[in-house]
Amino acid sequence: MPFSSLGLTPSLLKALAGQNYTEIYPVQKEAIPAILNKKDVLGIAPTGSGKTAGYVLPLLTNLQKNAVTKNRFVNVLVLVPTRELALQVHESVRTYSKHVPLRSMCAFGGVDIRPQIAELKKGVEILVATPGRLLDHVENKSVSFNSVQVLVLDEADRMLDMGFIPDVTRILKMLPAQ
Repeated sequence: MPFSSLGLTPSLLKALAGQNYTEIYPVQKEAIPAILNKKDVLGIAPTGSGKTAGYVLPLLTNLQKNAVTKNRFVNVLVLVPTRELALQVHESVRTYSKHVPLRSMCAFGGVDIRPQIAELKKGVEILVATPGRLLDHVENKSVSFNSVQVLVLDEADRMLDMGFIPDVTRILKMLPAQ
């Protein structure tokens, strides 16, 4: 089954071809159509099985099709437990959205927050963040959740194991009801 059979946009198919991605993993075969249809998805698969592409590709397709890029506010929030995963997920977003006019950024602690604040002021549609740094941005009023349409909890089990339950719960309460 080729990626073109899943309903992804031509710009994403072009990015995939540029990366020589041809094999669709089982988690992608199941997740991509569900996310394209705006269904909730819980994906459990081993490392290296394509989970990130399984949610990033359909989210990018939905953002393109819905033309939400005009408002430049966070439409997709991806919460991850670690800086390393934040960087990895953000790199995937950038790779897949190479031919897509969307802005994304990565926010994590342990670095100066000011460049992140400046980037958020420019506007981003996709924000990949760790819970602690995201709450720092909330306290600084440098991020708004009013336009969030999609929340991804990547490695949710690990976030819970690392003690992020209170932070994640606090963030969930700030998001729109839908």
